[in-house]
Amino acid sequence: MSSDDFFDHAYGLETAEETAAHYARFAQTYEASMRENGYATPARCAAALREAGIATETPILDIGCGTGMSGEALQTEGYNTLDGTDFSAEMLAVAKHKGLYRHLTQGGLGALPEGTRYGAAVAAGVFSPGHAPASLIDDVLEILESGGVFVFSLNDHAIAQGSYEGRVHELLDACGAELLSREYGEHMPGQDVKAWILVLKRR
Repeated sequence: MSSDDFFDHAYGLETAEETAAHYARFAQTYEASMRENGYATPARCAAALREAGIATETPILDIGCGTGMSGEALQTEGYNTLDGTDFSAEMLAVAKHKGLYRHLTQGGLGALPEGTRYGAAVAAGVFSPGHAPASLIDDVLEILESGGVFVFSLNDHAIAQGSYEGRVHELLDACGAELLSREYGEHMPGQDVKAWILVLKRR
């Protein structure tokens, strides 16, 4: 299966079931496809976390961690206390073999132990139509400690959809979060897609 096969369908996914089936099918070739297309977002998110001043010993939740590409980028920046979540058992199986994470959880945030809190969270490439709703932003902020930081990407497709940016503005207007930074840049050069990296601080 070529990288074109993966991307031909990735941005047309509409339901969680379709998304899970898609990533299960491509779990073994996912990383090769992403690297072939210059996937820049994990490294950009990890760098944004460091630039936000988050200490390297901070427990971090990697949301939608997939095969662990974000975990690798975070480790490069010095972060080693990592947990990961993903809906795809097949993708998590690949991540597990890398030995990057303390804990890996299949499912959404609701699958985490009750009362779990993190000093920071990262969602690289997670927010796009068919992958995760805008309400996930609120859910992530809820599991952060006071003053915790959430770094996430919104690619061109997510921006065009509108609900993600709209929810961010609502949170800022309600003083539920503080926007520390927002930077536009490369996401997937091989597919001519760029992305914003946003850093929100929980109040």
